[in-house]
Amino acid sequence: MTEIITTEPEHAVLSASGAHRWAYCTGSRKAEEGLPDTTSPAAAEGTEAHTLASETLIHGDKLLDRYDDQEMAENVRVYTDYCRQVGAHADTVLIEHKVDYSDWVPDAKGTLDYCAIKDGTATLVDLKYGHYEVSAQNNLQGTCYDLGVLADLGFIFNIDTFVFVIVQPRLDRIDEWSISVPELLKRGEWLAQRAEEAMTDDAPRTPGESQCRFCKAKATCPALQKLTADTLMVEFDDLAAAANPDTLTEEQLAKALSNKALIVGWLEAVERQARTKLEAGETFPGWKLVAGKANRRWVDEDKALTALARLLGGRKNATTTKILSPAQAEKALGKDNRVRITKHITTPVGSPSLAPADDPRPAVGVSIDDFEEVPAN
Repeated sequence: MTEIITTEPEHAVLSASGAHRWAYCTGSRKAEEGLPDTTSPAAAEGTEAHTLASETLIHGDKLLDRYDDQEMAENVRVYTDYCRQVGAHADTVLIEHKVDYSDWVPDAKGTLDYCAIKDGTATLVDLKYGHYEVSAQNNLQGTCYDLGVLADLGFIFNIDTFVFVIVQPRLDRIDEWSISVPELLKRGEWLAQRAEEAMTDDAPRTPGESQCRFCKAKATCPALQKLTADTLMVEFDDLAAAANPDTLTEEQLAKALSNKALIVGWLEAVERQARTKLEAGETFPGWKLVAGKANRRWVDEDKALTALARLLGGRKNATTTKILSPAQAEKALGKDNRVRITKHITTPVGSPSLAPADDPRPAVGVSIDDFEEVPAN
């Protein structure tokens, strides 16, 4: 009989969800110390989806059937269906279960979404509700959870293999990564070394796309600022020198492209910090808040429609109609009926986009013949 275990969430200074940050930039732990946590509608939406998912796994699909946000309910159903498939006939199922991986990371505890143990294999399933693609391969959050499960239950169930799965229903994506216990323990040793360094006050800052993405300290990070300056090969008091790409070599341009996400992310963090200060009534050198552009709108749409219909000779002259997009149509039809419109949908070939040379997608050939001639005026 399957045993279901649930516990309350708990978080750590060196958290599993932030392992990619403090492990690859050990100085980020000290840098973020004392900085306030931020929230966003996306984060609140993710929390809501996780709560709905765990409650559904415990209490059944009736919660999904009557949930107000049916789009979220259908996305969560993808995750819960997968979990139930993995957990069928399992020895033990863990839902929102607290794990302790402090044998490797000081005072470290975290909460995994779902785990099923069967025949020596522990399968951990993590729900990601955002639009940013997350890979399960060599995932450090998964490594932390694996180590916690191994420490708590490894010998009870004689676990020899771990499978970490990330389910991203909004991207229609499920990614799996498998690791043996000996390999996991090697990763645990490396993680322990990184954690030990991260707990020191002089740990180095190491900028990188993954570790900087959600770092609270990146707006004021000197290492990230230096990387930006070094990439553009200019000082910050002479940024105009890099304004014209024609003045840079191809090697410089390639380096800039490789660090685009880092540089743009840093500039966006700087902008957020400036806005936060100004909105709080403080000053920021050389900047101020001004009224943004706003589109005109009807004071009362019903009254405006009545007036337009009278002036234009009928409601049909005052309104427009537009067919639903394929995505809107599939949502309206529901999971069971969306296949009935598949034959009416096509996906055109997208315009070529720039990608790093190591991107797994094949390169496409482009010639002048691929473009339509634009007649002169």
